Amino acid sequence: MIDFKQKMEEMEKQERRQRTGWSEEDQELIVNNKKRKRIVTYTIAVIVIALIFSGRVIMSSQNATNWFSENIFLNKLRHLIPSADKQLKGEENDRINILLLGMGGEGHDGAYLTDTMMLASIKPSTKQVSLISFPRDLVTPVSSWQKLNSVNAYAEQKNSGSGGEVTSQAFSELLQIPIDYYIRVDFNGFSNIIDELGGIEVNVENTLDDYSYPIYGQEDNPDYYARFEHLHIDKGLQVMNGSLALKYTRSRHGYGIEGSDFARAKRQQLVLEAIKNKILSRQTLLNPVTIGKLINEFGQDISTNLSVWETVRLWDLTKDVDRAQISNKVLSDAPDGLLAAGKGEDGAYILMPRSGNFAEIKNLVQNIFTVGGNQETPKKIEMITDNAKIIILNGTWITGLAGKNAVLLEQAKFEVLKTGNASTRDYTRTTVYDLSFGKKNSSLNVLKKIAGATQAFDSPEWLKDYQTATSTVATSSLPDFLLVIGTDANRAE
Repeated sequence: MIDFKQKMEEMEKQERRQRTGWSEEDQELIVNNKKRKRIVTYTIAVIVIALIFSGRVIMSSQNATNWFSENIFLNKLRHLIPSADKQLKGEENDRINILLLGMGGEGHDGAYLTDTMMLASIKPSTKQVSLISFPRDLVTPVSSWQKLNSVNAYAEQKNSGSGGEVTSQAFSELLQIPIDYYIRVDFNGFSNIIDELGGIEVNVENTLDDYSYPIYGQEDNPDYYARFEHLHIDKGLQVMNGSLALKYTRSRHGYGIEGSDFARAKRQQLVLEAIKNKILSRQTLLNPVTIGKLINEFGQDISTNLSVWETVRLWDLTKDVDRAQISNKVLSDAPDGLLAAGKGEDGAYILMPRSGNFAEIKNLVQNIFTVGGNQETPKKIEMITDNAKIIILNGTWITGLAGKNAVLLEQAKFEVLKTGNASTRDYTRTTVYDLSFGKKNSSLNVLKKIAGATQAFDSPEWLKDYQTATSTVATSSLPDFLLVIGTDANRAE
């Protein structure tokens, strides 16, 4: 462990005053700051975060040694630069994976739900960088078929501070790649950091009008319309304080093209780029008072398992990356996307892999640096033509399986009348009961293929009771098939 205190005490006040023009008061502020050990860690960490999110070159062609020598304060810490033979995890395989997470933080509903989830991958040999965004509504087997953004929250509930590590492990299991690092940002302090920087300049690409932006603290106002404000931001270069920048990045109901999640992601990138530019400005880096204030914010709002030397090494590997070498991909339910929209068992909006499993998504992630990500041709889903109706019941204690299958069967043109839980929850095999008694065999075959189901020819007591209860229902509303999901459906492949 490096003894920062000893190194700092070796610095000569006279040398600092001559080279930087700092006063004795400023010098004492640096030397005596209780959190001075974090200055290099968090200053560089924020620069790295800004690089990854904005997809820009963070520094010029300078190497780390030259840049450190320009700042007398950092010059004393030059030995933190790792030697050439010291590598980050993943360098030996020419791929470094870092999971980037953004959450609301204290004072927000769902404080630990990760609304921003991005996988950043770096290929050192070619200086390529990829960013893949995962939507918060995606349900997966590693999250027990609940929304993926809940993994961090559940981990924090069980063991405070474990969310970043647990979430990165879950992503690693889902995608079948090693993810050794994570950076988690608490957006609760997002506006405070911008205010400490004295505001930022953002080049707004499209005028934003959101007539339903929620007012903090007014969520339960009896006057419904008093819960919202009209957020208006003109196109062009705008100076934003922390509050306005936060609203700009969080707005979800913008008018026109600004109302999509893609537009929201783009706005986040614009703001993060502006933050990066402000942090890299000389007025920030050479201002010990500003740095001291930022340290307090960074310590509360950013958590990472990157050590000091690893952060500097990451910086050296990525500082020369050209924007043309950065690829950005967003998993979505667009016509050419890999996801499909649907409803969970509770009726909530969810996203599922369009193919029924995560093979396509894993293929994209694992081969992201090959031409086109080596993405497979979308699998063609067989459609039915007889308007077959189906009820789907979850015969396991694994949540979300009925909703998962409902998404796939709706794509095949089945009419899903209902999803829910079976009276018996010990099914190991997915089973289909043909209530049409052979009248819709073509749809039955499609159903068995999509759900991986085995047809049952027996008639258990609960099924007889179910048929009796529905005997008075109009024929047009009766199901043709009853699908009971077993534990064999809980697969990622």
